[in-house]
Amino acid sequence: MGYKPDLTRDDVTPKALFLNRRQIMASAAGLMAGGLAAPALAQNELEPNTLEEITNYNNYYEFGTGKEDPAKNAHMLTVDPWSIEVGGLVDRPGTYSMADIMDGMTVEERIYRFRCVEAWSMVIPWNGFELNQLLEKVGVQSGAKYVAFETAYRPDEMPGVRFPVVEWPYVEGLRLDEAMHPLTIMATGIYGEPMPKQNGAPIRLVVPWKYGFKSIKSIVRISLVEDEPPTTWNKANAREYGFYSNVNPNVDHPRWSQATERVIGAGIFAARKETLMFNGYEDQVASLYAGMDLSENY
Repeated sequence: MGYKPDLTRDDVTPKALFLNRRQIMASAAGLMAGGLAAPALAQNELEPNTLEEITNYNNYYEFGTGKEDPAKNAHMLTVDPWSIEVGGLVDRPGTYSMADIMDGMTVEERIYRFRCVEAWSMVIPWNGFELNQLLEKVGVQSGAKYVAFETAYRPDEMPGVRFPVVEWPYVEGLRLDEAMHPLTIMATGIYGEPMPKQNGAPIRLVVPWKYGFKSIKSIVRISLVEDEPPTTWNKANAREYGFYSNVNPNVDHPRWSQATERVIGAGIFAARKETLMFNGYEDQVASLYAGMDLSENY
């Protein structure tokens, strides 16, 4: 059940391609249309994007819906000092500074597949610690069944929140056993460097067997609760975005297939690859959903 790495540095999406989104969104047809699956190009065949692409194209709606907006605006976000309010059904509620949070944590590199709900994918080397370490530090009470998360909401620093793209602040949630799973991490960096602001600095969630929007960025609040918490994209459109949002090639998004994915860096016209159940982590996490209808609980 524990973390057993099956990816190496050779599998990692190049840093330039990870930070750049121009190739990701360049062709709506490439994102939405299905296609015959075929092996992806080897990672060492990828060419890094230009510096202009890397620094001027990204997705983080709190900084604007234009793909260049986060690169222009993310510098406005103050990440030091930073604290997280932990509350609800915990033994030691309070507001924890980053120093408090990191004290005693085992930080390591985790190279994970990352699968977007828009049907593109990459491989990312995160630096972080298992969320269960933090939950054990604050003491989870017996009545807790879910973990709720909330992103920073700072209109003065996040110009995108001035517009009703979704309901702000951004919120997400996991079932407690999902949160305690050793694959679930709190990431504080990528590629051995501090987390870039446009990618969720200073600390974000990473749940590799779920679609990317579940991995909430720039967390300021964590609550242990009894009832299933609301989540942003589920509130925006429950038909398209379920609470669980596990990667599942057998359950299509209402507007496109999830059976295949486009590997970022393989090129716009490269053949797509088959999407793996639970994003390739089936052996580790399938037991969490034993007996559940994954078509209904999507």
